[in-house]
Amino acid sequence: MSMIGNLLRVTDAELQTYLADSAQLETRLYQDSGTDRALTDIDKTWDGIIFLLTGDALSQGGHQHPLARVLFSGQLIDAEQDLGYGPAHFLRPEEVAELQPQLAALTVARLKQRFDPAKMTELDVYPGIWDEGDEAFEYVMGGFETVQEHYAEAAQRGEGMITFLS
Repeated sequence: MSMIGNLLRVTDAELQTYLADSAQLETRLYQDSGTDRALTDIDKTWDGIIFLLTGDALSQGGHQHPLARVLFSGQLIDAEQDLGYGPAHFLRPEEVAELQPQLAALTVARLKQRFDPAKMTELDVYPGIWDEGDEAFEYVMGGFETVQEHYAEAAQRGEGMITFLS
Protein backbone atom coordinates (compact mmCIF):
# COMPACT_ATOMS: atom_id res chain seq x y z
CA MET A 1 0.00 0.00 0.00
CA SER A 2 1.24 3.44 -0.90
CA MET A 3 0.63 6.67 0.94
CA ILE A 4 0.03 9.35 -1.68
CA GLY A 5 0.13 13.04 -0.75
CA ASN A 6 -2.67 15.20 -2.17
CA LEU A 7 -3.25 18.93 -2.36
CA LEU A 8 -6.58 20.57 -3.12
CA ARG A 9 -6.90 24.30 -3.74
CA VAL A 10 -10.21 25.63 -2.39
CA THR A 11 -12.00 28.92 -2.20
CA ASP A 12 -12.79 30.23 1.26
CA ALA A 13 -16.47 29.41 0.65
CA GLU A 14 -15.60 25.81 -0.27
CA LEU A 15 -13.44 25.50 2.82
CA GLN A 16 -16.28 26.76 5.01
CA THR A 17 -18.62 24.21 3.40
CA TYR A 18 -16.19 21.35 4.13
CA LEU A 19 -15.61 22.52 7.69
CA ALA A 20 -19.38 22.58 8.26
CA ASP A 21 -19.95 19.20 6.53
CA SER A 22 -16.89 17.06 5.84
CA ALA A 23 -18.99 14.62 3.82
CA GLN A 24 -19.08 17.29 1.12
CA LEU A 25 -15.29 17.02 0.81
CA GLU A 26 -15.47 13.24 0.41
CA THR A 27 -18.16 13.66 -2.23
CA ARG A 28 -15.93 16.01 -4.21
CA LEU A 29 -12.88 13.79 -3.92
CA TYR A 30 -14.57 10.52 -4.75
CA GLN A 31 -16.61 11.92 -7.62
CA ASP A 32 -13.52 13.47 -9.22
CA SER A 33 -13.02 12.06 -12.69
CA GLY A 34 -9.47 13.35 -12.94
CA THR A 35 -10.54 16.69 -14.34
CA ASP A 36 -10.40 18.77 -11.15
CA ARG A 37 -7.37 21.01 -11.81
CA ALA A 38 -7.53 22.21 -8.21
CA LEU A 39 -6.59 18.69 -7.04
CA THR A 40 -3.10 17.29 -7.51
CA ASP A 41 -0.99 14.57 -6.01
CA ILE A 42 2.67 14.46 -5.11
CA ASP A 43 2.85 10.68 -5.07
CA LYS A 44 5.00 9.32 -2.22
CA THR A 45 7.26 12.40 -1.97
CA TRP A 46 5.48 14.02 1.00
CA ASP A 47 7.79 12.79 3.81
CA GLY A 48 10.91 13.48 1.73
CA ILE A 49 9.60 17.01 1.18
CA ILE A 50 9.00 17.39 4.92
CA PHE A 51 12.59 16.27 5.55
CA LEU A 52 14.00 18.78 3.05
CA LEU A 53 11.91 21.55 4.61
CA THR A 54 12.51 20.67 8.27
CA GLY A 55 15.55 18.39 8.56
CA ASP A 56 13.42 15.68 10.15
CA ALA A 57 10.85 13.02 9.30
CA LEU A 58 7.24 13.92 9.94
CA SER A 59 7.02 11.22 12.61
CA GLN A 60 10.25 12.30 14.30
CA GLY A 61 9.50 15.94 15.00
CA GLY A 62 9.29 17.44 11.53
CA HIS A 63 5.63 18.19 12.18
CA GLN A 64 6.69 20.86 14.71
CA HIS A 65 8.59 22.96 12.16
CA PRO A 66 6.63 25.92 10.73
CA LEU A 67 7.20 24.83 7.12
CA ALA A 68 5.66 21.41 7.80
CA ARG A 69 2.35 23.29 7.73
CA VAL A 70 2.65 23.27 3.95
CA LEU A 71 1.50 19.63 3.95
CA PHE A 72 0.38 18.99 7.53
CA SER A 73 -1.06 22.12 9.12
CA GLY A 74 -2.48 20.41 12.19
CA GLN A 75 -5.80 22.12 11.44
CA LEU A 76 -8.17 19.31 10.57
CA ILE A 77 -11.32 19.42 8.46
CA ASP A 78 -12.79 16.61 10.59
CA ALA A 79 -10.65 14.62 13.02
CA GLU A 80 -12.99 11.63 12.65
CA GLN A 81 -12.83 11.55 8.85
CA ASP A 82 -10.34 9.16 7.24
CA LEU A 83 -9.45 9.91 3.63
CA GLY A 84 -7.14 6.91 3.36
CA TYR A 85 -4.47 7.63 5.94
CA GLY A 86 -6.15 9.98 8.34
CA PRO A 87 -8.03 13.25 8.16
CA ALA A 88 -7.50 16.19 5.83
CA HIS A 89 -5.55 19.25 6.98
CA PHE A 90 -6.34 22.77 5.83
CA LEU A 91 -4.92 26.24 5.52
CA ARG A 92 -7.02 29.36 5.08
CA PRO A 93 -6.25 31.64 2.11
CA GLU A 94 -4.27 34.09 4.25
CA GLU A 95 -2.13 31.22 5.59
CA VAL A 96 -1.42 30.03 2.06
CA ALA A 97 -0.44 33.58 1.11
CA GLU A 98 1.93 33.67 4.09
CA LEU A 99 3.63 30.35 3.29
CA GLN A 100 3.84 30.69 -0.49
CA PRO A 101 6.76 33.19 -0.59
CA GLN A 102 8.75 30.97 1.77
CA LEU A 103 8.23 28.02 -0.58
CA ALA A 104 9.04 30.09 -3.65
CA ALA A 105 12.36 31.16 -2.10
CA LEU A 106 13.58 27.57 -1.79
CA THR A 107 15.83 26.57 -4.68
CA VAL A 108 16.93 23.17 -5.93
CA ALA A 109 20.50 23.98 -4.85
CA ARG A 110 19.41 24.87 -1.33
CA LEU A 111 17.30 21.74 -0.96
CA LYS A 112 20.08 19.59 -2.41
CA GLN A 113 22.28 20.77 0.49
CA ARG A 114 19.63 19.47 2.91
CA PHE A 115 19.35 16.09 1.19
CA ASP A 116 20.96 13.51 3.48
CA PRO A 117 20.20 9.94 2.34
CA ALA A 118 21.92 8.34 5.36
CA LYS A 119 19.92 10.39 7.86
CA MET A 120 16.72 9.92 5.86
CA THR A 121 17.24 6.15 5.97
CA GLU A 122 18.06 6.26 9.68
CA LEU A 123 14.87 8.24 10.38
CA ASP A 124 12.84 5.91 8.14
CA VAL A 125 11.63 8.80 5.97
CA TYR A 126 8.89 7.50 3.69
CA PRO A 127 9.11 5.94 1.08
CA GLY A 128 12.54 4.59 2.03
CA ILE A 129 14.27 4.94 -1.35
CA TRP A 130 17.18 7.07 -0.17
CA ASP A 131 19.89 4.59 -1.21
CA GLU A 132 19.03 5.57 -4.80
CA GLY A 133 20.88 8.89 -4.27
CA ASP A 134 20.41 11.46 -7.03
CA GLU A 135 17.41 9.63 -8.50
CA ALA A 136 15.68 9.80 -5.12
CA PHE A 137 16.47 13.50 -4.84
CA GLU A 138 15.07 14.18 -8.33
CA TYR A 139 11.91 12.26 -7.41
CA VAL A 140 11.37 14.35 -4.26
CA MET A 141 12.15 17.57 -6.14
CA GLY A 142 9.46 16.74 -8.69
CA GLY A 143 6.95 16.54 -5.85
CA PHE A 144 8.29 19.71 -4.24
CA GLU A 145 8.02 21.65 -7.50
CA THR A 146 4.39 20.52 -7.78
CA VAL A 147 3.80 21.83 -4.24
CA GLN A 148 5.45 25.16 -5.15
CA GLU A 149 3.30 25.49 -8.28
CA HIS A 150 0.08 24.58 -6.49
CA TYR A 151 0.78 27.08 -3.70
CA ALA A 152 1.68 29.80 -6.19
CA GLU A 153 -1.60 29.32 -8.01
CA ALA A 154 -3.58 29.21 -4.76
CA ALA A 155 -1.94 32.39 -3.48
CA GLN A 156 -2.56 34.16 -6.79
CA ARG A 157 -6.23 33.16 -6.71
CA GLY A 158 -6.72 33.89 -3.00
CA GLU A 159 -7.45 30.24 -2.24
CA GLY A 160 -6.89 28.01 0.75
CA MET A 161 -5.38 24.52 0.70
CA ILE A 162 -6.53 21.12 1.83
CA THR A 163 -3.95 18.34 2.12
CA PHE A 164 -4.37 14.64 2.87
CA LEU A 165 -2.83 11.22 2.41
CA SER A 166 -4.68 8.62 0.39
